[in-house]
Amino acid sequence: MFKEIIIAIQSYADAHRFIVKHKLWHWILIPGLLYAILFAVGMYFFWKSSDMAIQFLLDYSGLGRWLRTGAEGWLKFLFVFGTVIVKILMMLLYFSLFKYLFLIIGSPIFAYLSEKTEAILEGKDFPFSLPQLLHDIVRGIKLALRNTLWQTVYTVSILILSFIPFLGWFTPFLALLIECYYFGFSMLDYSSERHKLSTTESIAFIGKHKGLAIGNGMVFYLMHMLVLVGWLLAPTYAVVAATLSLYKTKQLQA
Repeated sequence: MFKEIIIAIQSYADAHRFIVKHKLWHWILIPGLLYAILFAVGMYFFWKSSDMAIQFLLDYSGLGRWLRTGAEGWLKFLFVFGTVIVKILMMLLYFSLFKYLFLIIGSPIFAYLSEKTEAILEGKDFPFSLPQLLHDIVRGIKLALRNTLWQTVYTVSILILSFIPFLGWFTPFLALLIECYYFGFSMLDYSSERHKLSTTESIAFIGKHKGLAIGNGMVFYLMHMLVLVGWLLAPTYAVVAATLSLYKTKQLQA
């Protein structure tokens, strides 16, 4: 799995060279700009609302007053640190839901970009089919809803664990790992669908290549640290990188 993670990470550099060489910028920048705007606005309002939600829970439970007046120094530190952990997990949950919403909206572009990438790699073209495009969109929506459900279940479970002292400190890393896997899963599924794998077959296939999914998601999230530029490039670079990583893996196994 570690080897596949490395392949997935390296594929982002390959994706950049591929996009530049084949002049795919118009397929990169338009959905990227929409994503960057929605992400910035959404994160601003979420950050404000999450502060209010946590403060409400602290005041309602009486913990807020206790922390301000009667808590010992180390206990206060644990609770304050715990609220930070909870906020990070809430942010990941929000990010997950936002991500799937955008994947549903952008599925026609992402499916086409993945198809275009593979067509260039193999030197052939996939004929356009409106029924196939509609089928891809419906499949993408169903898969996004499925992944949203399972990831929400896992994240809520991890959120509960976050209230356990010391053990809860590691929960953001576990939540991020799950988040990376499910995002990379969505990116790889475009190739699975194009090769006529059913949803069940795609789940089994990507399950055997977890490293590709995790590595793809890791770089996607790291790119968000590059404010604006990373937000602009992250989603579409992830599609191209996922297609390239899967193609490279098949070539190595051939």
